[in-house]
Amino acid sequence: MTELRTTPSQTVGPYLHIGLTWDDGPYAVPLGTPGALWIRGRVFDGAGVAIDDALVEIWQADEDGHFAHPDDPRDVRPNFRGFARSDTRDGQFACYTVIPGAVSGADGGRQAPHIDMSVFARGLMHRVVTRVYFPDHADQHSTDPVLATVPAQRRGTLIAERGSDGYVFDVHLQGESETIFFDV
Repeated sequence: MTELRTTPSQTVGPYLHIGLTWDDGPYAVPLGTPGALWIRGRVFDGAGVAIDDALVEIWQADEDGHFAHPDDPRDVRPNFRGFARSDTRDGQFACYTVIPGAVSGADGGRQAPHIDMSVFARGLMHRVVTRVYFPDHADQHSTDPVLATVPAQRRGTLIAERGSDGYVFDVHLQGESETIFFDV
């Protein structure tokens, strides 16, 4: 009998847009959904150069804090998928969604409205995971149990900025402005 060995690890990419994107991928909600907006941004490498072959995925709760997932028995808003995916081949990612509602944390406390984000890019052995918080909910940031684990001087790497049609959230994989990533 032949002994099977583990295939060696390899990095993600570099051609993520082949087979991993689809026509409605960037839409967590359909175009024209009331209150919907774009989350746009770029993914930067350690030298500060924008990466044009990364892939960004978001997942989140709806405006009421409900998830489109079998483990959440509550109803979500109509046409809410809660997941979107965008590549960066045009220099930026763009996901169309709604601002999520606050969700319960593991300790029973409330988490500030946020979007969970995964980034896949060349040179990474595994995806990196971060969160996108919103400046409009700054009053809830101080009580968010996850954000509280981040050193105060680094929390700004997790807060989106207002843009012309929604928010801008740039991801820095390394360097002085490196985004906070979570070990999940």
